Amino acid sequence: MDPGTLSRATAAVTALAGELRLPIDDVVVVRNSNKVSVRVLPADVFARVAPLGQEVAALEVELARRLAGGPIAALEPRVEPRVHERDGFAVTWWTHYEVVPAGPDLPGVYAGALRRLHAGLRTVELAAPHFLDRVAAAERLVTHRDETPALADADRRLLLDTLRDAGDRIRARGAAEQLLHGEPHPGNVLSTHDGPRFIDFETCCSGPVEFDVAHTPEEVGARYPNLDPVLLAECRRLVLALVATWRWDVRDEFPDGHHHGRTILSMLRQGPPWPTPGALVT
Repeated sequence: MDPGTLSRATAAVTALAGELRLPIDDVVVVRNSNKVSVRVLPADVFARVAPLGQEVAALEVELARRLAGGPIAALEPRVEPRVHERDGFAVTWWTHYEVVPAGPDLPGVYAGALRRLHAGLRTVELAAPHFLDRVAAAERLVTHRDETPALADADRRLLLDTLRDAGDRIRARGAAEQLLHGEPHPGNVLSTHDGPRFIDFETCCSGPVEFDVAHTPEEVGARYPNLDPVLLAECRRLVLALVATWRWDVRDEFPDGHHHGRTILSMLRQGPPWPTPGALVT
C-alpha cells in the first residue's frame, strides 16, 4: 500500500480495536503488500487489513473456523470470528505467535504439517478457483504487452509455451484434486512453539497436492509420501513459470523483480531438475 492508504488502514485498525475493547497503544506494521499485516500492542493481536473488494478475508476466516486445531494460524478468541469493516477496509483478527527457531528435523515437521493441512482441507467444501485459473491469468499477462512491457519477445514465447505445456501435462496425469493452500512456501509458514502454522490463504485453490508441494523446499517434498514424481516435477516447472510471469507484471512490487525473473527464465531454458522458487531468492 502507498503511504496514504497505509495510514488510513492503520487508523481503521486503531478505531476497530477501540470498539472491540482491545487495549491499544501502538500499531506495528509487520508486512505491507496488497494487504497489510499489523501487530496491535499491548493487546498482542495480529490484524490483516485490505481494501474492501480486494480481499478474500471471508474465505480465510471460514477456513480458520473449520480447521480449528489444525496447523494453521488461529483467529483471535477475544474477537467475533468474522470480517470487520471500517472506512473502506476489511479487517480480520488473528492470534499472534512468537516465532521460534526451527528444529533439526524441519523438513519432516514441515511435510507432516502440510499433510495434516491437506487432510483437513479435504473435509472442507468451499468454492475456490482452480489452479489452472491462475495459469490462465498468467497467460493473459504474457500476451498483453501493456501489462508486461519489459518482457523480451523470446522470453514471452518461452513463458507462454511453458505455461501451456506444463498445464497440459499436469492435466493429462489425471490426478485426484482437492482444496489446497495455493502457496505453502516457507514465507507462509510460521515456526511456533506448537509447530508449523500456515498463514495467508488468499491463494487458496483446488488442484492436486503436488501443486502445493511444488512450492516447498525439495527436502520437504522428499518427506511427503505417495507423491507422483512426474507430476511434482511438472508442477515445479509450472510454479517457476508462474513466478517468473508475475515478476514482469508492471504492478509487481517484488524487490529487484526483473533480476529474479531473468534468473528463473535462465533456469527454465536450462531444463530439469527444476528448483523451487525459494531456492532462487538470494
